[in-house]
Amino acid sequence: MPSVEARLEELKISLPELAAPAANYVPYTVSNNQVFISGQLPKWNGELQFTGKVGREFSIDEAKQAARICGLNIIFHLKNACNGNLNRVKSCLKLNVYVNSSDNFSEQPQVANGVSDLMIEIFGDAGKHARAAVSVPSLPSNSVVEVDAIFEIN
Repeated sequence: MPSVEARLEELKISLPELAAPAANYVPYTVSNNQVFISGQLPKWNGELQFTGKVGREFSIDEAKQAARICGLNIIFHLKNACNGNLNRVKSCLKLNVYVNSSDNFSEQPQVANGVSDLMIEIFGDAGKHARAAVSVPSLPSNSVVEVDAIFEIN
């Protein structure tokens, strides 16, 4: 497989520019060979793109788009954790996808596919991961989705 940067270029995927967190936490921590990425909202260059509930204000396809943006934010922080070298990524170990949805919504796995598909697009087999996709009654800033992640790096 080509380098991750070449793969991003080939797929015409650009990463957002993100500001430091506004609260008392860090965007990621590194412990031995694992990177823990804090929950990411669907922000593009600092602006929240999707607010509301899936099944009410947003369709599954729109929520998948939001989850994909969360994934791009995750990769932005992962790149920083890897000192700019995404080729250090050995594996995406786990994604947790939280879906702000209406009471009768039950398609959380389809929403989570927005970020899961992105990881496999970019990292190939190293992007395959364990996952949880759950509904929640609300998320920060009324975001439609939030995703956190754990990666293994070299």
